[in-house]
Amino acid sequence: MEMLTARGPAEVTLDAPADPAFLLALTHGSNGGVEAADLLAVREVALGLGGAVARVLQPFRLAGRRAPGPAAAQDEAWLEIVAAVRERFGDVPFVQGGRSNGARVACRTATEAGAVGVVALAFPLHPPGRPEKSRVDELRAARTEVVVVNGARDPFGVPDAADAAEVVVLEGERHDLNKRPETVGAAVEPWLRRWAARAAPGGTRRGD
Repeated sequence: MEMLTARGPAEVTLDAPADPAFLLALTHGSNGGVEAADLLAVREVALGLGGAVARVLQPFRLAGRRAPGPAAAQDEAWLEIVAAVRERFGDVPFVQGGRSNGARVACRTATEAGAVGVVALAFPLHPPGRPEKSRVDELRAARTEVVVVNGARDPFGVPDAADAAEVVVLEGERHDLNKRPETVGAAVEPWLRRWAARAAPGGTRRGD
């Protein structure tokens, strides 16, 4: 479905069971889209756990641009989108995430969006070859549980274990995380299962 924001139209692809245990919103990197292999792997895991998944094509990509523009404008549009999507599902646990630039957005906006957790795929810790330009403050800004999944050979660097609830480093993977995307899903599954379990009274996931 298309959704109008203050920064232009966005597109949301929604997969949802009748009574979802949680809602997961995912978005892409600066040059990619919502069909990225790692995003699809996480989507499949979330659906298998009874969650609803919204994959968001942000306004700048829908307009055909590769540069996301100012962070504040991107965050503004993201917050509009997730607020509208959350209205459809009521008071279920909300998790947000993305890959690369999308992971940055998810971390920066987690508190304002009311996310109980963040899935950060290929978090770009710094521009390639410029470790002095660290973006670790964005990762720390989430102020909620963040699971990071990065490739060991990522030229954008790998966050330190102390800067997230968990940092999973996949051997042989680079920034695109597309060599064995099923390992990305496997890394995220325990965290999504935890959030799914919080959906029902007493900590038992609906249907168990």
